[in-house]
Amino acid sequence: MLKVAIVVGSTRPGRKAEAVARWVLELARKRTDAGFELVDIQDFNLPLLDEPVPPSLGQYTKSHTLAWAAKIDSFDAYVFVTPEYNHGTSGALKNAIDFLYREWNNKAAGFVSYGSAGGTRAVEQLRLVMGELQVADVRAQVMLSLRTDFENYTTFTPAPHHEKSVQAMLDQVIAWGGALKPLRAK
Repeated sequence: MLKVAIVVGSTRPGRKAEAVARWVLELARKRTDAGFELVDIQDFNLPLLDEPVPPSLGQYTKSHTLAWAAKIDSFDAYVFVTPEYNHGTSGALKNAIDFLYREWNNKAAGFVSYGSAGGTRAVEQLRLVMGELQVADVRAQVMLSLRTDFENYTTFTPAPHHEKSVQAMLDQVIAWGGALKPLRAK
């Protein structure tokens, strides 16, 4: 069975990403075609890129990097839950992604974003990053509006129609994650 990480992509105090990720996890766990786990980047306390060697060489020396690498390597696919800050993804998520290289390769990724424009610009940036990491990002994505999916811009209250978008995105992530499995076996 494929293992899919639902990555909480913000560490900001008062963040909304955790509530969104837990909602995605709740919907995902109704499925029987993959296993799902919440992965919160905040739990790994990653400083700003402190490894002395580029991640593409895989020569990690710091305990936080080794723990992060082991966690990310254990998955076949990812769902990144990202806010949009200033027309981009969060610095914390970009930093967490940049810590590793090989652990991401030949896997699939989907996106759940939120912001004033649904987080679409953050996802567009992440799609470029995924290409460099040899991650196949799927077309279906979930876009949540701070205005309509968060009561008073704070409490997460997603419109019911978003559940269909989550399932469509997960369908693609699971299919692509499975299709790429032979490449990971090499």
